[in-house]
Amino acid sequence: MSHKTVRVRAAVSVTVLFCTALLLLTASLGAQQNAKSNSQKSPDSPEKRPSAAPEQPVAFSHKTHTTVQLPCQFCHTDPDPGNQMTIPDIAKCMSCHREIAKDKPAIKKLAQLAKENQPIEWVRIYSVPAFVYWSHRTHLEAKLKCEMCHGDVGQMEITTKATNVTTMGGCVDCHKRNNASTGCVTCHEGQG
Repeated sequence: MSHKTVRVRAAVSVTVLFCTALLLLTASLGAQQNAKSNSQKSPDSPEKRPSAAPEQPVAFSHKTHTTVQLPCQFCHTDPDPGNQMTIPDIAKCMSCHREIAKDKPAIKKLAQLAKENQPIEWVRIYSVPAFVYWSHRTHLEAKLKCEMCHGDVGQMEITTKATNVTTMGGCVDCHKRNNASTGCVTCHEGQG
């Protein structure tokens, strides 16, 4: 064998060893990441880790409001075409809070905004990318409960993002659990 052939074989062997080591390292890191990710998830919730709550302009507790048996749809209506539940405007809030809890600091702030004819600039917690077709109405007509996507909001003093429902993985997982279509045109291709 010539020196040239020996050098080429040696270079190939080193390259194969390097690629094999890189592949094993990548697989090992991927397995560790999956194990970490899976340990943070439960079968009932697409993502168990709660996220930090954004600071809202007015303190608000869903728990306080559901304690008096207000259904989600009392404040969050679903106007046509049904693709977005609304966040209540200040008039909706003041329809109760002109009299109820009017001495609390958050309600005083709410009343001041109403007096100045200013909207409440709520910070959205969940949002779906513009390239995704989404309809709350379709999901409600399929008898899905708000908690399935948003977590047990009725027990939250401060609303946080409780699931990964606005990610493709979260949607596909939920569709599979509920025997709904996972075909691309279900959420893409401009159905709205």
